[in-house]
Amino acid sequence: MAKSKADPQLSSESTDTSGGSKLPVDIPSSDKILDLTTIIGLFVAVGLIFAAAYLGQTGADFFQLSAVLIVVCGTLAVTAISYSAGELKHIYSALDRVFVRKIPKDKQMAEQLVNLAARVRKHGPLSLTKIEGELRKEPMLAKAMAMVADGMEPGSIEVILKTESETFQESAFFAASALRKAGEVAPAMGLIGTLVGLVQMLAQLEDPSSIGPAMALALLTTFYGAILGTVLLTPLSVKMERAAEQELLTMTMIRLSALSMSKQENPRHLETVLNSLLPAKDHINYFR
Repeated sequence: MAKSKADPQLSSESTDTSGGSKLPVDIPSSDKILDLTTIIGLFVAVGLIFAAAYLGQTGADFFQLSAVLIVVCGTLAVTAISYSAGELKHIYSALDRVFVRKIPKDKQMAEQLVNLAARVRKHGPLSLTKIEGELRKEPMLAKAMAMVADGMEPGSIEVILKTESETFQESAFFAASALRKAGEVAPAMGLIGTLVGLVQMLAQLEDPSSIGPAMALALLTTFYGAILGTVLLTPLSVKMERAAEQELLTMTMIRLSALSMSKQENPRHLETVLNSLLPAKDHINYFR
C-alpha cells in the first residue's frame, strides 16, 4: 500500500480530538462597520420631535440662533472646563466607537482560542511561531501568544495583559463618563437660557412686542437642552460603554487563554472557562 504524502503533523492535528488542534487556525479579524442603529436612531428621534413641533402649530419658529449658542456652545464650553486639552482630544477620538462598531465574533474567537490551546498542548508553545501571520489579525492576541511562545512566567503574563485591559477600560469609560457629564450640563444650560429670557421679558414688560422673543428664548433653550442631553449625549455615552464592554470581553478571553496555555492546563478547562463568559447561545463545544 502506498504511503500518504500528507504532512504527518497536520494529519495528526486534524484527527486528534483530545489534545490536538481540530480546526484550521483562522483568527476572526476585527471587522468594523458603520453603526446604522446609532445614525438612524438619532435621525428618527430628532426628526419625530421637530415633525411633531412643526405639524402641531403652523407658523411657530423653533429655531433661534441665540438659544442654540447658549445651549450647544455653552455645553461644550462648560464640559471643556472640566477636562484638559489632551483629555478632550481623547474623548473626540473615542467617538468612533458609537458610529463605527466592531462586529462581535466572540464565539469564533473562543473556538480559536481553545484550538490554539489544543495546539500548544500537543505541539508545545513554539508551534505558535508558525502561525504568527494569522495571530496578527488581533493585536492583543499576537502579543499574548508571543509571551506564551517565549515561555514567560504565568504571573508575568497575567500582570501585563491585565494591566493592558485595565488601561483600556479606564480610557474607554472615561470618554463615556465625559459624554454623560456633557449630557447633564446641556439641560442646565437650557435652564440658564430660560432665566436669561425671563429676565429680558421682565425688563421690558412695558413693550408688548418684546415679550414674545424673550419668552421664545426662555422656552427654546430648555427645549434644546433637553434634546441635546436626553436624545444625543446620554444615549451616546451608553453606546460607548457597551462598545467598550464588548472589546473588554475579547481582551478577557485572550488573557485567560494565554494564562491557561502558559500553565499548560487542559484545553477542556479553558473551554469551560470561556463558556462561563459567553451567553448561552454562543457556548462552544470544541471537544464534542
